Amino acid sequence: MAGWTPTLPPGDAPLYERLMDALRADIASGALNDGDRLPPQRDLAHRLGLGLGTVTRAYVEAEKAGLVQAHVGRGSFVRGAGVSPGRPIPLAGPINLAQNIAPQRAAADHLAEALTKLRRRPDLVEHLGYSPVAGLDAQRRAGAAWLARSGGLEGADWTRLICCAGAQQGLALALGSLTRPGDTVLCEASTYQGAKAIAEHLGLRLRGLAMDADGVRPDALEAAARDGARVAFLLPTLQNPTGRIMSLRRREEIVAVARKQDLWLVEDDIYAVYAGPNRPLPLAVLAPERTFHVSGVSKSLAPGLRAGYLVTPPGDHLERVLRAVRALAYAPPAFGGLIATQWIEDGTADVIAAAGVAETTARLAMALEILGPAVETPASLAAPHLWLPMGELEAERVAGRALRGGVEVTPPSAPVVAPSLETGVRVCLGPAADRAELERGLRVVAAALTGADERSQGVI
Repeated sequence: MAGWTPTLPPGDAPLYERLMDALRADIASGALNDGDRLPPQRDLAHRLGLGLGTVTRAYVEAEKAGLVQAHVGRGSFVRGAGVSPGRPIPLAGPINLAQNIAPQRAAADHLAEALTKLRRRPDLVEHLGYSPVAGLDAQRRAGAAWLARSGGLEGADWTRLICCAGAQQGLALALGSLTRPGDTVLCEASTYQGAKAIAEHLGLRLRGLAMDADGVRPDALEAAARDGARVAFLLPTLQNPTGRIMSLRRREEIVAVARKQDLWLVEDDIYAVYAGPNRPLPLAVLAPERTFHVSGVSKSLAPGLRAGYLVTPPGDHLERVLRAVRALAYAPPAFGGLIATQWIEDGTADVIAAAGVAETTARLAMALEILGPAVETPASLAAPHLWLPMGELEAERVAGRALRGGVEVTPPSAPVVAPSLETGVRVCLGPAADRAELERGLRVVAAALTGADERSQGVI
């Protein structure tokens, strides 16, 4: 069945899922029989006009679901009659180098102690009711203190800080308060994929801007602002996905353009803790009158806390955002923020963050040794993600090879806004369970960069 050419069913499901549905249907109808060999992934991708990564994902998921069995050097075959299609096979999942989270060991070690301390808090029972719409004062004060300690947002006014269900919600609230459907938001050429999801949900158009080693270029920002855009979303510190850090001079240039063109700035500063004490000042310090500052604890303490912080500029912006909170969530969640607050107040947050930075530093050193010159030189010795710049097609190929080898990296298309300007592969160092697992995953990525595994996996 090397000539199998399925018809993908219509619908809004991801393409790999629709390809799996077609595979199930052809097995059920008898168009595919037990033991039939499926086409090599590259051949099927070309035949269907799909990305190689899409077909590879479908084959991997089909094997997990018991539909096919892969044999190194021979290819993928429809499963025998002894295995019921759809019944999962107990296979270990791929090593996760795709999700940008902090190593979790330090937070786990301190969780039980935090829960014990929470029992003694005089304000514990208050958290059973609805929080005030901006969050409880204790959590807002703690959030402002954490932004100052971890990100350099000195003098943050806690009365303009809103507690959020993670920085993602803070970003959505900021963009939602500044835009209307159809508006254009300026951003880096490749950016945080969560911002792309927000833009799609709000009906916004993202316009990716040219970057250099210092981040987004001021001339590109000014030229785009002249075309009528009024909002720019930027990640100046350890930019996601490239890991670049804007210098202070570049930040000052960006602020000058924003003031000249009357641009609102939405600053995502979630990775500041990994940039070290000499990180440049946040945009919100340089231009507090026009910057919405978004951060939280998901990258520094634990993502499950869902404790994010949004600091609004002076004026009526706070009330506008609070109206959105009332409409969409009524009030922020209390208990994740309470744990974060306890850790911030008693100093445990600093201990956890320091341990995470130390672990990430060790992981980065390992990654640079294994991946070598393929990696763009990190802007910080504790960078939690690495950028491997390459063309769009090659990035898809590398991601596909890595997935066939049992390692998942960030889908190359996920962060791309302007593919003619910035593309590549992002590798995340935090989610691997330990350094041994990370090393195994990195060596698979290194092999994927060479393409040496293509023939042995039946792709060619």
